[in-house]
Amino acid sequence: MFKNLSTGAVGIRADMREGLELAKNAGFDGLDLNIGEAAQLAEEHSVQYVKDLWSDAGIVMGGWGFGVNWRGSDAEYYAGLAQLPERAALAAELGCYRTTTVVGPASNDMTYQQNWDFSVKRLRAVAEILSAHGHAIGLEFIGPATSRKSAKHLFAYSMDAMLGLAAAIGTGNVGLLFDTWHWYTCRSTVDDVRKLSVSDVVYVHINDAPAGIDPDDQIDNIRCLPAETGVIPLTELMQILTEIGYEGPVTPEPFSKAVNEMEPADAAKATAESLDKVWKNAGL
Repeated sequence: MFKNLSTGAVGIRADMREGLELAKNAGFDGLDLNIGEAAQLAEEHSVQYVKDLWSDAGIVMGGWGFGVNWRGSDAEYYAGLAQLPERAALAAELGCYRTTTVVGPASNDMTYQQNWDFSVKRLRAVAEILSAHGHAIGLEFIGPATSRKSAKHLFAYSMDAMLGLAAAIGTGNVGLLFDTWHWYTCRSTVDDVRKLSVSDVVYVHINDAPAGIDPDDQIDNIRCLPAETGVIPLTELMQILTEIGYEGPVTPEPFSKAVNEMEPADAAKATAESLDKVWKNAGL
């Protein structure tokens, strides 16, 4: 596993060069890749130019967003699908093979079965294209009960349900974006994580939860830095991920008002220091 920075996840607006500088100076090992910006730089300069930016900074690539609006209209979906092979080929050439997407926990328009069939069909076509270029997709489930309580129809919002969706897609390259916040708020257990295999986990988000609030009452966009409160058992979770052989990015996504209000360098440093504490507590 390696400590990875997503600038947007900590409220930082930065282009690739700025992000690399922030990651390097704060002590991160990795940074998420903006595939659109990479494509523009590769066109203006070369693919090797982009590679050199990262190697010169000593930073590895975390994950990238595949950019297909698979929940949108047919026109939006197929337009994105047509562009995906080129994006996937570039990401592979750059050496970044982990991509992610979010799966909503509920719907007002589709029943559970309709949503399941729709998601499997749409995501299978995406996964097939990505598989041809060696990529894996991590599906992020949304755990908080407060994120689905007003919806008409529930959908897959737990770790097990998302693993089921990945299996139904059936392309062999779909697993979890394992987010410790969503694991906690959907009331999964540590034993559930012990059952995972390394192929089940494509990408990891790490965070902590405000203290004194029941998991069912937690609000999705109000979180804490990793190891800030100790509500989420990050030490044990990280040790389990290590034991199963996960070697990918571990990316803080605290949605912290305090961090968002910091200057970019300070926000990156505070976030990196929180990861350092997790690493130390877990003996990594």
